[in-house]
Amino acid sequence: MEFIKSFFKLEERGTKISTELIAGLTTFLAMAYILPVNSFMLSSAGVPLGGVFFATAIAAAIATLVMGFLANLPVALAPGMGLNAFFTYTLVFTYGLTWQASLAAVFVSGLLFFIISVTGLRKIIINSIPVGLKFAIGAGIGFFITFIGLKNAGIIVANPATLVGIGDFSHPAVLLAVFGIILVVILYSMGNRFALIIAIAATAVVGMVLGLFDTSWSHLMPTLDLSNPDFALKTVFTGAGETFFAAFSGFGELFKHPEVFGIIFTLLFVDFFDTAGTLIAVGNQGGLLDENGELQGSGKALLADSIGTMTGALLGTSNVTSYIESATGIEQGGRTGLTSVVVALLFILSVFAYPLLSVVNGVFDPVTTLFYSPVTAMALVMVGALMVGQLKEIDWTDKAIVIPAFLTIIFMILAFSINQGIAVGFIFYPIVMVAQGRAKEVNKMMYALGILFLISFILNAV
Repeated sequence: MEFIKSFFKLEERGTKISTELIAGLTTFLAMAYILPVNSFMLSSAGVPLGGVFFATAIAAAIATLVMGFLANLPVALAPGMGLNAFFTYTLVFTYGLTWQASLAAVFVSGLLFFIISVTGLRKIIINSIPVGLKFAIGAGIGFFITFIGLKNAGIIVANPATLVGIGDFSHPAVLLAVFGIILVVILYSMGNRFALIIAIAATAVVGMVLGLFDTSWSHLMPTLDLSNPDFALKTVFTGAGETFFAAFSGFGELFKHPEVFGIIFTLLFVDFFDTAGTLIAVGNQGGLLDENGELQGSGKALLADSIGTMTGALLGTSNVTSYIESATGIEQGGRTGLTSVVVALLFILSVFAYPLLSVVNGVFDPVTTLFYSPVTAMALVMVGALMVGQLKEIDWTDKAIVIPAFLTIIFMILAFSINQGIAVGFIFYPIVMVAQGRAKEVNKMMYALGILFLISFILNAV
């Protein structure tokens, strides 16, 4: 016990072992929703479901252990929301990459993140991009994954006249999804720290009960099917065997793609700034910032993130990033890496909960020919809603920020691509600045990035 207290500096940070244990459990419960959500998100892109689940849990555990032991911070990591959507809907569905090539892109972005973290490039990159654009990208991703959540819920559907429209609210799967969204909003509004995981569990139970009472709905409702071989525990390990090191087979395909620069940059950019923002937020909340306003051990924290991303790519999942849900553990008094170690151990144990995924599995309706995910859709909607809050940080009086920020967000949604949104914003920012006679205020790196994205659009067009 004395070694633990000394190693994690418990007394120095005014905490104790019992407090750190409770904080770790709290953080894990607040972010456990990522296990089913990330698994089904990436499995829709072709990644074996069992392999994704294993990779999600183990990559989260490894990255969080590194954070705990190396940086001694109460920050947990796991595959990030938004980044998993980019992996599935942009890299695989839009660009046509295989999931193996997409994992290769994730690995390269993690390697670059690692290089940035151990060199002086970190500050150069942070200072080169306008703050307003950083917040616009975060908010845009929020709109993007909310749109995906509403689509998966069947609330928003394709419409031949208007491209999109409102779905059928008499459909049982849609009604169940609406229930889940209302429930998670109520729980979150009441200040419940475990709103997402409670809402997922409650929606699954309600769906199973409805399926039992109305047999005409049973094929559209979640069921606990432990006899299904797809959800047998051994599937986790066979799936892990298929995804382990699969990224290496995708490098050739990745570097032949004309959008390879934009793909890797987007993964790197979103991961880097998502992590940086989260670390500042939780560091401020936990009183872990130094006199210069920087997080103690921030360099080591970024290393943990990059190691997690590379590890996750090798195991079979999208970019790993620091979770804002770590704030729930800090509220419980977590102040050291011991909190992170507890979270990591719980993620390892969660591998054995894989059979429970049968409850939150989506359903296909042969009548509407639509696939519904009523149990997990609310997680995408809720997380997206929280990310949109970053809009308040944008200076809406500055046209040089407002115009590219707006274009970034709207193109993410309408082009159904995070990458395209970032590209458009980065192209228009220097254009607006030059038009205003403020060319000298633009960092040279922003000019370079804008030109590279423009070239990428041209090459893609021809």
